[in-house]
Amino acid sequence: MTRTSSYDTDVLVVGSGPSGGTASLLLASYGIRTLQVTKYGWLANTPRAHITNQRTMEVLRDLGVEGEALAQGSPSQLMGDTVLCTALAGDEIGRIRTWGTGPYSLTEYTSTSPCRMLDLPQTYLEPILTTNAAARGAKVRFDTEFLSLTQDDDGVTAVLRDRIRGDEFTVRARYLIGADGGRSTVAEQIGLPVEGRMGKAGSMNIGFRADLSQYCAHRPSVLYWVLRPGAATGGIGMGLVRMVRPWNEWLLVWGYDIEQPPPAVDEEEARRIVRDLIGVPDLPVEITSTALWTVNHAYASSFSSGRVFCMGDAVHRHPPSNGLGSNTSVQDAYNLAWKLAMVIRGEAGPALLDSYTAERAPVGRQIVERANLSRDQFGPVFDTLGVGADGDEQTIAQGLAALRAATPEGAKRRRQLEDAIRLKNYEFNAHGVEMNQRYVSDAVVADGSPAEVWDEDRELVARPTTRPGAKLPHAWLVDGDGGRISTLDVVGKGEFTVLTGLSGEVWETAAEACREELGIPLRFVRIGEDGARDAYGEWSRVSEIAEDGVLLVRPDAYVAWRRATAPVTGQEAWEGLSAALRQVLGR
Repeated sequence: MTRTSSYDTDVLVVGSGPSGGTASLLLASYGIRTLQVTKYGWLANTPRAHITNQRTMEVLRDLGVEGEALAQGSPSQLMGDTVLCTALAGDEIGRIRTWGTGPYSLTEYTSTSPCRMLDLPQTYLEPILTTNAAARGAKVRFDTEFLSLTQDDDGVTAVLRDRIRGDEFTVRARYLIGADGGRSTVAEQIGLPVEGRMGKAGSMNIGFRADLSQYCAHRPSVLYWVLRPGAATGGIGMGLVRMVRPWNEWLLVWGYDIEQPPPAVDEEEARRIVRDLIGVPDLPVEITSTALWTVNHAYASSFSSGRVFCMGDAVHRHPPSNGLGSNTSVQDAYNLAWKLAMVIRGEAGPALLDSYTAERAPVGRQIVERANLSRDQFGPVFDTLGVGADGDEQTIAQGLAALRAATPEGAKRRRQLEDAIRLKNYEFNAHGVEMNQRYVSDAVVADGSPAEVWDEDRELVARPTTRPGAKLPHAWLVDGDGGRISTLDVVGKGEFTVLTGLSGEVWETAAEACREELGIPLRFVRIGEDGARDAYGEWSRVSEIAEDGVLLVRPDAYVAWRRATAPVTGQEAWEGLSAALRQVLGR
């Protein structure tokens, strides 16, 4: 192995968005020398991504920064009364209970995770990630632009440019992570195969400040969808007024025809668009930013080449529908970081890194297709109102009048609207898309179980399971002080965990033997002991194994291997656990 001193860093992370920041924080937490660079002078300056789902909150919880996120985000009770209207001050078409806040979905959301949904704009998330990464030892360079890379059998040499001094210099790393966004230079240089289409539609973001309390506080939400003339043309399906901070900081999203030249959006035009969607012609408005962007439908079929790995928008590009962007980016990093750490420390073979593409590329494709389909599912709302792409105010008013008519036709339209709104659950309550990700790779040891049968809609309903390749189910336990902890709290932290019940003493001996044999950190947890009592009986209901059975849980809280019951002898227990670890670690 090449001497450590020949490397400037173990991992060079290019980019400071949700994926790059998470990767740096994870690697630093795992004790890996990390250098994060970004060509910008600071972190996100607009609040782009914001929906932070439960799985991402679980990652932040494992990293010890969940409390900071909760302190800076808007809680779930302010997220979910999503409104469809002709203007914020205009007619209301309907409402959608979103992000698990409805009475029928709330139980499911609260039972499947110790964490709640959170609205955490990117301007708040990124500083949490990067400042904590720096505090834990990562080196962070701003105003540092990635130019090019070359790689060989031992490492990657990157050419960087200091944008303040103007000079170029090189950095030698064992591995490089390209987290440099939707126009990724890293992904382009290593030739990642990207399928789909860029530039499907045009959108503009307008950041603004205005006191909209009287229009929103009684129906709190992060999203207010506005049907205005031209709403069906381009963009993300309808006009959107998005809460950034309740109820005075906002981001408006409006579409434009991408077949035409991009519009000029100066402050006066931005103010006109804002007032039009709010429906108050003389509303006091402070414009804080404007930006144009395109709706994309593209995903990479491979996330790596040699010693270079890409994540986030570099490998999946899609509209913001479903709020999947930053969440998938954070989870990409959570999947890769522990694998890099174990390979760098010599605890795993390089083959472990092949599982990154195998596990995350299918997720990337799924969320790109789901987000684009959700964008298109505003169509039934337009159809119910009889509004086409060129619908004017008179047409919209006529459609609303027909919808509200006390006639058989009006009743029919109201049922159609209910169906159209229910369809939007696939965007706003797609709990299964967020939580049902299943991994198939050499880093998962199949246990011969029959193929999973989905009795309910896989995209809508979360279904926890301990099947290998699934995330460890959440269940509340009681710790030594009598407080509640989650099963997810006793795994993770960069280590594998052997998880069993009170009767599974044989697995403790096996774990000790494997720890010594393989030279890896290997946590042992026996649920039922003081410190992890199954006081509510929740674990026994979701574990799907006998009390003396066992789960081998990866550092990212995914089940790598399970055995439903203990073997007859301790030798068999050791052999089974050792073989599973060797396969997963590529040893």
